[in-house]
Amino acid sequence: MLTLFRLIGRLPLAVLHLAGVFAGWIVWAVDPVFRRRLQANLAGSGLAAQPRDLRRLQREAVAAAGQAALELPWLWFRPQAEVAARVRVVQGEALLREAQAAGRGILFLQPHLGAFEATPQWYGQQAPITVMYRRPRLGWVDPLLRAGRARGRVRLVPADLSGVRALLRALRAGEAVGLLPDQAPAAGEGVWAPFFGRPAWTMTLVGRLAQSTDARVLMAIARRLPGSGYALEIHPVGLPADGDARSCARSLNAAVEAVVARCPGQYLWSYNRYKRPAGVPEPPTAAPGGGS
Repeated sequence: MLTLFRLIGRLPLAVLHLAGVFAGWIVWAVDPVFRRRLQANLAGSGLAAQPRDLRRLQREAVAAAGQAALELPWLWFRPQAEVAARVRVVQGEALLREAQAAGRGILFLQPHLGAFEATPQWYGQQAPITVMYRRPRLGWVDPLLRAGRARGRVRLVPADLSGVRALLRALRAGEAVGLLPDQAPAAGEGVWAPFFGRPAWTMTLVGRLAQSTDARVLMAIARRLPGSGYALEIHPVGLPADGDARSCARSLNAAVEAVVARCPGQYLWSYNRYKRPAGVPEPPTAAPGGGS
């Protein structure tokens, strides 16, 4: 499988993006779970006021899901410098430079939007970044994932206590770390908070890391450009100063909602964002703090 991924990664990015559109619609046709989840999550987001807008966003989301899958071999197995060079535009880079000049760690939040795998490879060309990842259920995927992600100055750590300690050490050393802020955490590691008006089990780790360090919290999204690369946007994220877990989770989800609203067609609406992990209590009938 590693050899196959490397071979696919040799194809031009434009070809993979084009093929990804067809792949997305094939999955749409044969996978009812993918189809139902994408439709329900997108319709429930409230981002499309009219039926025609919802249909347009649905078409974009199906194509983007296929592109996200087929561009992975390119992002993982092309030279890191080549991947970084495909980040054509960077908005908000001054936020990084300010944090670096002050010796502050950087907490990169990369939701399931656009090419979220591109951001650590781009940053890893400049400075060290430690990225937390959850070991996949399929054993053969793990070495593939590690080979593609852990390159250059990009370091992977597991989503457990040892990984949290590694993130803290990196931030206190003035380095960058990366997290998926819209990934459902395990029991005991989250709280219920509204996400597009529905209760979503939301990680508390972001708030705890921010409270324990002087890190700058930044949202980073790499929008996919047609065939040519990516446009990276970096936005500041404000979290409550009191460190209250529920308040931080609400602010975190609101920040993710804001960037998704900027580019809704490239969000991974098929992701099971509203699942209840094993051992987690039932969600409240209405999300704490109301909708967004």
